[in-house]
Amino acid sequence: MKKLFTISLIFALVRFGYAQDPQGVVPSDSVEKALKDTTYWNSELSIGFNLNQASFSGNWKAGGINSFALGSILSGKANYAKDRLSWDNQLELIYGVVKNEDQGLRKSNDRIFFDSKVGYKITQKWGYFASLNFITQFTDGFDYSAGEPVLISRFFAPAFLTSGFGFEYKPNENFALRLAPFSPRFTFVTDTGLINTVPDNYGVPAGQKLRTEWLAFQAFMTYNKKFSDNLTLNSRYQIFANLETLDFRTIDHRLDFTLIAKITRYVDVTFTSINVYDIDMVDGIQFSQALALGILYKVNNKK
Repeated sequence: MKKLFTISLIFALVRFGYAQDPQGVVPSDSVEKALKDTTYWNSELSIGFNLNQASFSGNWKAGGINSFALGSILSGKANYAKDRLSWDNQLELIYGVVKNEDQGLRKSNDRIFFDSKVGYKITQKWGYFASLNFITQFTDGFDYSAGEPVLISRFFAPAFLTSGFGFEYKPNENFALRLAPFSPRFTFVTDTGLINTVPDNYGVPAGQKLRTEWLAFQAFMTYNKKFSDNLTLNSRYQIFANLETLDFRTIDHRLDFTLIAKITRYVDVTFTSINVYDIDMVDGIQFSQALALGILYKVNNKK
């Protein structure tokens, strides 16, 4: 009995000594903290606003027009990675309005973008993937070129839901290329009366609200680069080809890029551009761009 007691006492003293030694056993509270800090998620949320205003007196001889413009952006990502499995999600919401003297309130920017991709690595640079990509807008869009506003688009008119199944090439953290030999796309135009002002109806047959393109190919490239603490580029390029009606003119192209230059911690200059070629929308290249100085607040789960 005495031997058992002596052995137990020696064991307790040795364990106590290791607990006090910084080179010994890690204290239990540190273990719990380390477990809490361990995450396979990388998430980020950015919220930005910009405001532009100009006003002139009635006798201002240099000329000018009173105007007011407000823009906003909300973007976020939530990416999961563990071993060979990954799940990447990206959301981008952009909206802006402008009010010029003697004109009603008009929107200057409008975009809803969401992309979700599940991937599985087969080598260091290649993997399988399955994805969903969604694009539409918030509010009605008008053509003012004829004087009177003409309705040409609205929420879910059009909207594009594109799926993709194929291979992904990702040689580094900045660049990624998806090749999807099977990429069905669904085009929605929920307002059947829109064909009265948009005869092509974004490719959706007259009287219907949905067009499905089952046999299709998609290539989706992203290049995101942080050149310095103050300069960041985010870009993506998408090619979509309906293999049933394939010719060079019917291949859709879309290029989006955003350049952010930080001035202070919360103030930045943002340049955004969207360039689209889609013959179902219009015969020619569409583009929009915006340059804004504003406030951008960013939070993430990484220190």
